Amino acid sequence: MDVPAAQSELVQLLNRVNPRELPKLLHWMRNSDELDQLLSDNNNNNKVILRNISDDLRASLPPNAMFPSESTAHCKMQQCSRPTVHVDSFLYDEDQVDSLCENGTMSRSYCLTCGSHRTAPLDFLSHSFSIPELQFLFENVLPDLSGRMLVDVGSRLGAVLYGGYVFSAASQLVGVELSEDFVRLQEDIVHRYNLSDRVQVLHSDVCLQNVLLQNADVLIMNNVFEFFMEPTEQVRAWNFIMKNFRKKGSLLVTVPSLQESLNTLQEAVQPGWVEELPVDCDVYLGADTDPDALRQIHLYRVL
Repeated sequence: MDVPAAQSELVQLLNRVNPRELPKLLHWMRNSDELDQLLSDNNNNNKVILRNISDDLRASLPPNAMFPSESTAHCKMQQCSRPTVHVDSFLYDEDQVDSLCENGTMSRSYCLTCGSHRTAPLDFLSHSFSIPELQFLFENVLPDLSGRMLVDVGSRLGAVLYGGYVFSAASQLVGVELSEDFVRLQEDIVHRYNLSDRVQVLHSDVCLQNVLLQNADVLIMNNVFEFFMEPTEQVRAWNFIMKNFRKKGSLLVTVPSLQESLNTLQEAVQPGWVEELPVDCDVYLGADTDPDALRQIHLYRVL
């Protein structure tokens, strides 16, 4: 049954409900855990796999999911206009963040004046998609990826690769990661969960992967350069990507938008390179979905 047919049947059903009872039914539809459970059950096996991977990764990382070798990222976070901490969305959902705050491992706020009770909220930053965001990406943003190759630039923990494995039919899922520490983590997960038939992780600078970019059907770039490169290096990387990711009809997914990323560097999108496509964020994936995070996902098509 398609959406229009389902909507028609639902309206007919609601028309048969006693008018006095209708508000109760609508309230139940908006707030019931049973409907969330129905949505969860439809993708339960896929989400269980991703949660298991998340659990394994969380056990291998400090709470901020950053390695000491990420000196540039640490420095750039300290330079943010507001106090910012890294909370990886693939590793921690809202309930888990609440638990960490309750036991004192993490805090949502910082003290404005040392020793006082005046506090302000911390900014949370993630370099990974959450599990609901991965589901949204592969089931709502991208088309059927059967026979296609997806490349994730700065694959980090590998969340996009694992999400692509369970939520899509992409034939190849390739992560490009500069950090040896994160490459080892990803390779361990790929081996442990038998994902190597479709997943590959390259320990490389993306600027050495011109052939890979030229053959990619989908390119994912999630907060990929800003916190890990100096501005001149970012410009070099963007120019390399705009030069080599040129296959007509290929799809580019970015967080944040291309314009926001490049405006910060006082650069512009090369004319005639891509066109932005609409992303319908009006979907319900469960109570743990952050609508604002979905709106940060931008989709482009190579011209």
